[in-house]
Amino acid sequence: MEDYEISSATLAIVPLGDEISKVYEEEDEYIVQKSANSIIKDNCEFYGSSYEGRCIGTKSLTGIKTKYPIIIEESRNIIFFPTSSTRTKQSTWIALNKIKDISKKNKTSEVLFKNSEKIDLDISVNSLENQIVRATMLKSKLFERKLEEKN
Repeated sequence: MEDYEISSATLAIVPLGDEISKVYEEEDEYIVQKSANSIIKDNCEFYGSSYEGRCIGTKSLTGIKTKYPIIIEESRNIIFFPTSSTRTKQSTWIALNKIKDISKKNKTSEVLFKNSEKIDLDISVNSLENQIVRATMLKSKLFERKLEEKN
């Protein structure tokens, strides 16, 4: 598969190599012939923005300066965060709203999703928690802005 459309069923995008990724969904898994970062960038554009624009938006809303969580699709609150620097092609992207729990597994972390799917990540639990907090802050700021627009 060369293209992949992120949806509310997408759990994670895991790089398998420089230009190949495994996409986990609630009911399925796909191999996509693109880097995880490229899939994220393509989907930002698919949903009407550029990746760079989403990064600027995150920075403006939250003050976060690196490893930006990204709003992929605002109306459905589809927010993904990277597990490491996006300057490399080895960053896994995780859907914030799909996480049920995280746990330490030796020097790595295990993410348990709400559908009971599990993935292991080469990242410490502390780093993973930090990325979850940053993505949650973005979600909160987005929610606050939507509330202000209604009032």
